[in-house]
Amino acid sequence: MIRGLYTGASGMRAQEHRLNALSNNLANVDLNGYKRDISVHKAFPELLIRRFEDDGVFRFPAGSVDVAPLVGKLGTGVEYNESYTVFEQGSLKVTENTFDLALDDAGFFVIDTPQGLRYTRNGSFWLGKEQILETKDGFPVFGEGGIIRISKDVVSIDKLGRIWEKDVGDDDAELVDTIRVVGFPRRRYLQKQGTSFWTDNENSGFARNLEGADRPGVLQGFLESSNVNPVTEMVNMIEVNRAYEANQKVVLTHDSLLNRLISQAARY
Repeated sequence: MIRGLYTGASGMRAQEHRLNALSNNLANVDLNGYKRDISVHKAFPELLIRRFEDDGVFRFPAGSVDVAPLVGKLGTGVEYNESYTVFEQGSLKVTENTFDLALDDAGFFVIDTPQGLRYTRNGSFWLGKEQILETKDGFPVFGEGGIIRISKDVVSIDKLGRIWEKDVGDDDAELVDTIRVVGFPRRRYLQKQGTSFWTDNENSGFARNLEGADRPGVLQGFLESSNVNPVTEMVNMIEVNRAYEANQKVVLTHDSLLNRLISQAARY
Protein backbone atom coordinates (compact mmCIF):
# COMPACT_ATOMS: atom_id res chain seq x y z
CA MET A 1 0.00 0.00 0.00
CA ILE A 2 2.91 2.36 0.76
CA ARG A 3 4.24 1.70 -2.76
CA GLY A 4 1.02 3.14 -4.15
CA LEU A 5 1.64 6.44 -2.34
CA TYR A 6 5.05 6.83 -3.95
CA THR A 7 3.74 5.81 -7.37
CA GLY A 8 0.96 8.39 -7.25
CA ALA A 9 3.33 11.07 -5.96
CA SER A 10 5.82 10.41 -8.77
CA GLY A 11 2.98 10.80 -11.27
CA MET A 12 2.08 14.16 -9.75
CA ARG A 13 5.71 15.33 -10.01
CA ALA A 14 5.84 14.21 -13.65
CA GLN A 15 2.77 16.24 -14.52
CA GLU A 16 4.22 19.23 -12.66
CA HIS A 17 7.28 19.19 -14.94
CA ARG A 18 5.05 18.91 -18.01
CA LEU A 19 2.92 21.82 -16.82
CA ASN A 20 6.01 24.01 -16.33
CA ALA A 21 7.14 23.34 -19.90
CA LEU A 22 3.68 24.01 -21.34
CA SER A 23 3.30 27.23 -19.34
CA ASN A 24 6.68 28.48 -20.55
CA ASN A 25 5.72 27.70 -24.15
CA LEU A 26 2.46 29.62 -23.87
CA ALA A 27 4.20 32.56 -22.19
CA ASN A 28 6.57 32.88 -25.18
CA VAL A 29 4.11 32.15 -27.98
CA ASP A 30 4.62 35.66 -29.43
CA LEU A 31 8.42 35.71 -29.06
CA ASN A 32 10.18 35.74 -32.43
CA GLY A 33 12.30 32.64 -33.01
CA TYR A 34 11.21 30.89 -29.82
CA LYS A 35 11.34 27.08 -29.86
CA ARG A 36 8.99 25.06 -27.71
CA ASP A 37 10.14 22.72 -24.95
CA ILE A 38 8.95 19.20 -24.20
CA SER A 39 9.28 17.52 -20.80
CA VAL A 40 10.32 13.87 -21.08
CA HIS A 41 9.88 11.21 -18.39
CA LYS A 42 10.79 7.56 -18.09
CA ALA A 43 9.07 4.81 -16.16
CA PHE A 44 10.67 2.93 -13.31
CA PRO A 45 11.10 -0.82 -13.97
CA GLU A 46 7.84 -2.74 -13.70
CA LEU A 47 7.41 -5.58 -11.22
CA LEU A 48 5.99 -8.97 -12.20
CA ILE A 49 3.27 -10.22 -9.86
CA ARG A 50 2.97 -13.98 -9.46
CA ARG A 51 0.58 -16.07 -7.32
CA PHE A 52 2.38 -18.25 -4.80
CA GLU A 53 1.06 -21.06 -2.53
CA ASP A 54 -1.49 -22.05 -5.12
CA ASP A 55 -4.49 -24.11 -3.99
CA GLY A 56 -3.69 -26.97 -6.41
CA VAL A 57 -6.18 -26.19 -9.18
CA PHE A 58 -3.39 -26.19 -11.76
CA ARG A 59 -1.75 -29.46 -10.66
CA PHE A 60 -2.23 -32.52 -12.84
CA PRO A 61 -1.50 -36.26 -12.28
CA ALA A 62 1.18 -36.30 -14.95
CA GLY A 63 3.67 -33.62 -15.70
CA SER A 64 4.09 -30.32 -13.95
CA VAL A 65 2.86 -26.81 -14.32
CA ASP A 66 3.90 -23.42 -13.01
CA VAL A 67 2.52 -23.23 -9.48
CA ALA A 68 3.19 -19.49 -9.39
CA PRO A 69 1.31 -18.25 -12.48
CA LEU A 70 1.81 -14.71 -13.69
CA VAL A 71 -0.89 -12.34 -12.47
CA GLY A 72 0.30 -9.18 -14.23
CA LYS A 73 2.68 -6.24 -14.02
CA LEU A 74 2.85 -3.58 -11.35
CA GLY A 75 3.98 -0.08 -12.29
CA THR A 76 6.31 1.63 -9.84
CA GLY A 77 6.03 5.22 -11.03
CA VAL A 78 7.93 7.59 -13.31
CA GLU A 79 10.81 10.03 -12.98
CA TYR A 80 11.75 13.26 -14.77
CA ASN A 81 14.32 12.60 -17.48
CA GLU A 82 14.93 15.85 -19.39
CA SER A 83 13.42 18.85 -21.10
CA TYR A 84 14.52 19.30 -24.68
CA THR A 85 13.83 21.88 -27.35
CA VAL A 86 12.01 21.14 -30.60
CA PHE A 87 13.85 23.05 -33.32
CA GLU A 88 11.29 22.75 -36.10
CA GLN A 89 10.90 25.82 -38.31
CA GLY A 90 8.42 28.48 -37.22
CA SER A 91 6.24 30.31 -39.73
CA LEU A 92 7.64 33.42 -41.43
CA LYS A 93 5.86 36.75 -41.19
CA VAL A 94 6.47 39.77 -43.41
CA THR A 95 7.51 43.02 -41.72
CA GLU A 96 9.32 44.83 -44.57
CA ASN A 97 11.67 46.38 -41.99
CA THR A 98 15.21 46.73 -43.30
CA PHE A 99 16.89 45.07 -40.35
CA ASP A 100 14.38 42.30 -39.66
CA LEU A 101 16.01 39.02 -40.69
CA ALA A 102 14.91 35.38 -40.71
CA LEU A 103 16.65 32.10 -41.51
CA ASP A 104 14.79 29.68 -43.77
CA ASP A 105 16.53 26.57 -42.41
CA ALA A 106 18.61 25.31 -39.48
CA GLY A 107 21.15 27.79 -38.14
CA PHE A 108 21.67 30.62 -35.67
CA PHE A 109 22.69 34.26 -35.67
CA VAL A 110 25.70 35.10 -33.51
CA ILE A 111 25.33 37.78 -30.84
CA ASP A 112 28.03 39.41 -28.72
CA THR A 113 26.96 39.70 -25.08
CA PRO A 114 28.86 40.59 -21.86
CA GLN A 115 28.80 36.85 -21.01
CA GLY A 116 30.35 35.90 -24.35
CA LEU A 117 28.94 34.80 -27.71
CA ARG A 118 25.32 33.69 -27.70
CA TYR A 119 23.12 32.32 -30.48
CA THR A 120 19.58 33.17 -31.50
CA ARG A 121 16.86 32.66 -34.10
CA ASN A 122 15.29 36.00 -33.25
CA GLY A 123 16.27 38.28 -36.14
CA SER A 124 14.56 41.43 -34.88
CA PHE A 125 17.55 43.79 -35.19
CA TRP A 126 18.00 47.53 -35.47
CA LEU A 127 20.75 50.09 -36.05
CA GLY A 128 22.15 51.41 -32.79
CA LYS A 129 23.41 54.90 -31.99
CA GLU A 130 26.95 54.04 -33.08
CA GLN A 131 25.68 52.65 -36.41
CA ILE A 132 26.16 49.10 -35.15
CA LEU A 133 23.67 46.37 -36.05
CA GLU A 134 22.22 45.25 -32.70
CA THR A 135 19.48 43.24 -31.06
CA LYS A 136 16.63 45.11 -29.36
CA ASP A 137 18.55 44.68 -26.09
CA GLY A 138 21.60 46.46 -27.51
CA PHE A 139 23.86 43.44 -28.13
CA PRO A 140 25.91 43.62 -31.38
CA VAL A 141 25.22 41.15 -34.19
CA PHE A 142 28.29 39.39 -35.56
CA GLY A 143 29.26 39.22 -39.19
CA GLU A 144 32.06 37.11 -40.59
CA GLY A 145 34.36 40.10 -40.08
CA GLY A 146 33.21 40.87 -36.54
CA ILE A 147 30.80 43.58 -35.35
CA ILE A 148 28.76 45.01 -38.24
CA ARG A 149 28.89 48.79 -38.75
CA ILE A 150 26.65 50.50 -41.30
CA SER A 151 27.28 54.11 -42.24
CA LYS A 152 25.10 54.78 -45.29
CA ASP A 153 21.37 55.28 -45.75
CA VAL A 154 20.28 52.53 -48.14
CA VAL A 155 20.91 48.98 -46.92
CA SER A 156 20.05 45.70 -48.60
CA ILE A 157 20.78 42.15 -47.48
CA ASP A 158 20.69 39.31 -49.99
CA LYS A 159 19.85 35.65 -49.35
CA LEU A 160 23.53 34.81 -48.84
CA GLY A 161 23.58 37.24 -45.92
CA ARG A 162 25.76 39.80 -47.65
CA ILE A 163 25.11 43.37 -46.48
CA TRP A 164 25.25 46.07 -49.14
CA GLU A 165 25.05 49.80 -48.46
CA LYS A 166 24.94 52.97 -50.53
CA ASP A 167 23.92 56.60 -50.28
CA VAL A 168 20.64 57.81 -51.69
CA GLY A 169 21.07 58.45 -55.41
CA ASP A 170 24.15 56.26 -55.81
CA ASP A 171 24.05 53.38 -58.28
CA ASP A 172 26.87 51.27 -56.90
CA ALA A 173 26.49 49.52 -53.54
CA GLU A 174 29.42 48.65 -51.31
CA LEU A 175 29.78 45.30 -49.54
CA VAL A 176 29.94 45.85 -45.77
CA ASP A 177 30.08 42.32 -44.37
CA THR A 178 28.27 38.97 -44.40
CA ILE A 179 25.92 37.88 -41.63
CA ARG A 180 27.57 35.10 -39.65
CA VAL A 181 25.39 31.97 -39.38
CA VAL A 182 26.49 28.97 -37.32
CA GLY A 183 25.33 25.45 -36.60
CA PHE A 184 26.06 22.75 -34.02
CA PRO A 185 26.74 19.00 -34.28
CA ARG A 186 24.05 18.17 -31.67
CA ARG A 187 21.83 21.20 -31.29
CA ARG A 188 19.28 19.42 -29.05
CA TYR A 189 21.78 19.80 -26.20
CA LEU A 190 22.00 23.59 -26.51
CA GLN A 191 21.06 25.35 -23.29
CA LYS A 192 18.55 28.19 -23.25
CA GLN A 193 19.69 31.42 -21.71
CA GLY A 194 16.94 33.97 -21.34
CA THR A 195 14.04 33.90 -23.75
CA SER A 196 15.75 33.87 -27.14
CA PHE A 197 19.43 33.07 -26.58
CA TRP A 198 21.20 29.72 -26.56
CA THR A 199 24.65 28.81 -25.34
CA ASP A 200 26.76 25.87 -26.47
CA ASN A 201 28.52 23.24 -24.36
CA GLU A 202 30.51 20.04 -24.73
CA ASN A 203 27.37 17.94 -25.30
CA SER A 204 26.05 20.14 -28.11
CA GLY A 205 29.45 20.65 -29.70
CA PHE A 206 30.79 24.08 -30.45
CA ALA A 207 29.65 26.55 -33.09
CA ARG A 208 30.88 26.18 -36.65
CA ASN A 209 30.21 28.51 -39.55
CA LEU A 210 27.68 27.15 -42.04
CA GLU A 211 28.79 27.38 -45.64
CA GLY A 212 27.65 26.23 -49.03
CA ALA A 213 24.63 23.92 -49.10
CA ASP A 214 24.55 23.75 -45.29
CA ARG A 215 24.04 27.49 -44.95
CA PRO A 216 20.39 28.64 -44.64
CA GLY A 217 19.07 31.56 -46.63
CA VAL A 218 18.82 34.96 -44.96
CA LEU A 219 15.51 36.71 -45.65
CA GLN A 220 15.39 40.48 -45.26
CA GLY A 221 12.10 42.00 -44.10
CA PHE A 222 10.90 38.77 -42.46
CA LEU A 223 10.76 37.43 -38.91
CA GLU A 224 10.39 33.83 -37.78
CA SER A 225 7.48 33.27 -35.41
CA SER A 226 7.65 30.83 -32.52
CA ASN A 227 6.85 27.21 -33.33
CA VAL A 228 4.33 27.02 -30.47
CA ASN A 229 0.77 26.08 -31.41
CA PRO A 230 -1.35 27.63 -28.62
CA VAL A 231 -4.32 25.34 -29.30
CA THR A 232 -2.20 22.21 -28.98
CA GLU A 233 -0.53 23.52 -25.85
CA MET A 234 -3.88 24.29 -24.22
CA VAL A 235 -5.20 20.80 -25.03
CA ASN A 236 -2.03 19.30 -23.52
CA MET A 237 -2.45 21.49 -20.45
CA ILE A 238 -6.00 20.17 -19.90
CA GLU A 239 -4.65 16.62 -20.24
CA VAL A 240 -1.93 17.37 -17.68
CA ASN A 241 -4.43 18.78 -15.18
CA ARG A 242 -6.63 15.70 -15.46
CA ALA A 243 -3.68 13.35 -15.07
CA TYR A 244 -2.51 15.31 -12.03
CA GLU A 245 -5.96 15.05 -10.44
CA ALA A 246 -6.06 11.30 -11.13
CA ASN A 247 -2.71 10.76 -9.40
CA GLN A 248 -3.82 12.99 -6.54
CA LYS A 249 -6.89 10.79 -6.01
CA VAL A 250 -4.65 7.72 -5.96
CA VAL A 251 -2.59 9.26 -3.15
CA LEU A 252 -5.69 10.29 -1.19
CA THR A 253 -7.26 6.83 -1.59
CA HIS A 254 -4.15 5.02 -0.40
CA ASP A 255 -3.84 7.41 2.52
CA SER A 256 -7.44 6.76 3.50
CA LEU A 257 -7.02 2.97 3.26
CA LEU A 258 -3.79 3.08 5.25
CA ASN A 259 -5.45 5.15 7.96
CA ARG A 260 -8.33 2.65 8.15
CA LEU A 261 -5.93 -0.29 8.34
CA ILE A 262 -3.96 1.26 11.20
CA SER A 263 -7.14 2.23 13.07
CA GLN A 264 -8.62 -1.26 12.82
CA ALA A 265 -5.36 -3.03 13.65
CA ALA A 266 -5.04 -0.96 16.81
CA ARG A 267 -8.31 -2.41 18.11
CA TYR A 268 -7.05 -5.97 18.21
